[in-house]
Amino acid sequence: MSVIQSDIINVSINNTLGRTVNTSLTTLLSVVALFVFGGEVLRDFSLALLIGIITGTYSSIYIASPILIDWENFFEKKK
Repeated sequence: MSVIQSDIINVSINNTLGRTVNTSLTTLLSVVALFVFGGEVLRDFSLALLIGIITGTYSSIYIASPILIDWENFFEKKK
């Protein structure tokens, strides 16, 4: 992958980082409220949502971009 494409990915992450964090925090707040005040019935479901929000946010920011860069480098070497 060329340096230009890596720079585009970096700029894209920086541009969407604020929106991603804001969205994750607001949904996390409501799911934490469900976890704390929802009672026994909603506790397991809200725990699954909490884990999903945390791992999804982490994956979107720190895992998806390096995988994309490695993927492109792999196929460029294959050519």
